[in-house]
Amino acid sequence: MDRRFLTVLGVSLVFALVVSSIFYQMTARAGGRPKKEKVEQREVVVAARPLPMGVAIKPADVKISKMSADQFPKGAFSRVEEVIDRPVVGNILLDEPVMDGRLGARGAGAGLAPIIPVGMRAVSVRVNEVVGVAGYVLPGMRVDVLVTGRPPKSDDTVTVTVLQNILVLSAGQTIQPEPKGEAITAPVVTLLVTPEQAETLTLAGTEGRIQLVLRNGSDQLSPQTKGRAIAELYGGRRASTTPTEGVARPRVRPHPVAVVVAPPVAPPPPPDEVMVIRGTKKTVEVLGAGGSK
Repeated sequence: MDRRFLTVLGVSLVFALVVSSIFYQMTARAGGRPKKEKVEQREVVVAARPLPMGVAIKPADVKISKMSADQFPKGAFSRVEEVIDRPVVGNILLDEPVMDGRLGARGAGAGLAPIIPVGMRAVSVRVNEVVGVAGYVLPGMRVDVLVTGRPPKSDDTVTVTVLQNILVLSAGQTIQPEPKGEAITAPVVTLLVTPEQAETLTLAGTEGRIQLVLRNGSDQLSPQTKGRAIAELYGGRRASTTPTEGVARPRVRPHPVAVVVAPPVAPPPPPDEVMVIRGTKKTVEVLGAGGSK
C-alpha cells in the first residue's frame, strides 16, 4: 500500500476525530439546562381577606408576600406597620397588594369620614320608600333634590329643584353598593355636598318636604326649571309670590297718541254762467246772481 495514501488517510481520521469532538461539546452545551438567573425578591403587604370601604386595617387583615422587585407596584408597602390603623377608602380584594391610594390618613377614623373629600360635606336626610325612590337610592348613585313647601307671603304650595347631580355616599348603614343590585330599605340617605349645598339641604328639610329623584350617573346636564305650583297643576295661573309694596315698579313708556288731521274743505262749486251774444256784443250772465261777468 502506498505510504502517501496512508498518510492522507491518517490525517483525515485525526481531523475527523477533532471535528467530532468539537461538535459533541457544542451539542452537550446546547442540550444542557441553562443556569437560572437569580431574581431579586421583595416583600409586599397584601390583604389577608377582602377589605371593604370604611374599615380600619388591623394586623389580622394583612400579611406579607414576596414578588419580584421589578414587578413591585408603585405605592405598595413592604412593612405591615405602615398600614395598621389606616382606613380603607377603596375596596381591596383578597391577596391584592395594599396600595397607598386605597387608604386614608392614619387617625381619620373608620366608617364614612375617611371617604369624604377635603372641602366637601356629608349631610344625611330622612327618607321613606316613596321619597327614596322605592328603596333604590344606593351608594354611588346620583340624585336630584326637590323640596315642596309654601314660600313666604304666598298662599300657594310650590315644588322646586334645589340641588342637582348629588352623589349618594350611604344608604342607612351601608356605604357601598349592594353586589346583587337589590334594594336597601334605608330610613336615612347621606349625600355628598359642598358647604353651600349643605345649608340649602338643611333649610329645605326644615321648611319643606324633601323628595329624591334618581338620575343616570352619566347625565351631567343641569336644566334650570322654574318650579311648579298647585294652581298650575290644575290648569290655573301661578300666583305671584313677590311682595309689591315699597318696590319700585318699572317705568312704563306711554303709547303714542294718534293725531287725526281733518281733511281740507272743498271749495264751493262755481256758479252757473250763461253767455249772451247781442249782435257784436258778447256778455256772460250768472244765473241766480242777477249780474254779469
